[in-house]
Amino acid sequence: MGTGETLALGAVAGFTIFLGLPLGRMQNVSAQTKAFLSSTATGILVFLLWDILSGAVEPVETALKAGRDGRFLWLAFILAVGFSVGLLSLVYYDGWMKRRRRRAFLGPGAASTAEYERDDYFTGMSPARWLAVFIATGIGLHNFSEGLAIGQSSAKDEISLAVVLIIGFGLHNATEGLGICAPLTGETERPSWGFLFLLGLVGGAPTFFGTLLGHAWVNEPVSILFLALAAGSILYVVIELLNVGRALASKTLVTWGVLFGLFVGFATDFILVAAGV
Repeated sequence: MGTGETLALGAVAGFTIFLGLPLGRMQNVSAQTKAFLSSTATGILVFLLWDILSGAVEPVETALKAGRDGRFLWLAFILAVGFSVGLLSLVYYDGWMKRRRRRAFLGPGAASTAEYERDDYFTGMSPARWLAVFIATGIGLHNFSEGLAIGQSSAKDEISLAVVLIIGFGLHNATEGLGICAPLTGETERPSWGFLFLLGLVGGAPTFFGTLLGHAWVNEPVSILFLALAAGSILYVVIELLNVGRALASKTLVTWGVLFGLFVGFATDFILVAAGV
């Protein structure tokens, strides 16, 4: 498979994420429906967290079993740092934004806090939109690693594997679009098509760039780093989405939604397994 064909198919695999984004413009959605959609997205992300960590830990364990202690320590360090940065950077950024917002409320001549209940004072984005951006970022990091796998298999002339990866990842990314937009359903003001397009780029475009890099350069530590960053950021989003779901509906409904999302995640993954990947 030539470079042009590989990149084109990698782009298709990434941009199927746009199929689920129109969900974000739904209005008049009940609290129960919003909670179920949010918890379904949580279930999909829990599956992705497991899938990502499995891929990141495997080469580290392989180095340990092979008795390559120096290699093991280096890869384990990359894994730990990447996961910590992916998780804690979002935690500290969210805390920093909240502190700035509280100080803004106390400023002289400022408007009442009611004006800021919907939109962030500094960015103009509501908490739901920020959460959608965080989800898209975590998924984008994950999709970059998927792109690396596509590009590397093509570079090794493993054409059938590359094609199956493209099809499987494309189907999987279509469900990720639903996860990105779940927090946006039912907002008073619909997100613009431009904002949804930006979310799609953040979440889907890394598949193309990962394919480009993977086709030109095969590097295991880089792949582990991006998988670890994705896992850390997705864990943060899972925590936030669970808080959202529990605030909107009962634990029973949220649990059913998470379970359904897990089933969706594994169902799309089984496509790859059935194809012998």
